[in-house]
Amino acid sequence: MINQVPNLETCWYLSPPWGKEIPPLEVSLLEKVYVTTTKSFGYCCGVEWSAKGWSYEIVSGKDNLTVLGRELIGTGKLQLVTKEKPVFELGELVEFRFHGDGPPARIVQGIQLICDSWFYCIEWMSPGISENGDELFTFRDAIALGGTSPIARVTDYDLERVRL
Repeated sequence: MINQVPNLETCWYLSPPWGKEIPPLEVSLLEKVYVTTTKSFGYCCGVEWSAKGWSYEIVSGKDNLTVLGRELIGTGKLQLVTKEKPVFELGELVEFRFHGDGPPARIVQGIQLICDSWFYCIEWMSPGISENGDELFTFRDAIALGGTSPIARVTDYDLERVRL
């Protein structure tokens, strides 16, 4: 009998959590935005896929806010806070250099600017199967039970572009 776990893990890491086509962003990275819930301006320094859709990291004054797209109004003006552009794009297929025993291929599910460096959100943990084999536990279940997030924030050094 062939062990199907590696095949399932490969499929898990390569299946985009947003479905077939990547949904459009409400605002661009580094765009100046108005946050309707706090009635303040800031700029978008990150975006990450969540169960509710794209989640945006907004720098507003000395605060960092995490909001959904419906809470933002874009201005179309980019804030030039860094000279470097992200190396990888949302939804891009990459190889994770430090993948351990699992398959190396991953999908970029988020990008964040932290201390003038770009970080990329990838999944490092696949779902688990109960000991009885009758239930599938995803990372959302693990977080709800006090576990850790399966999303890792890594640098471009940790990733390689997949050559097709």
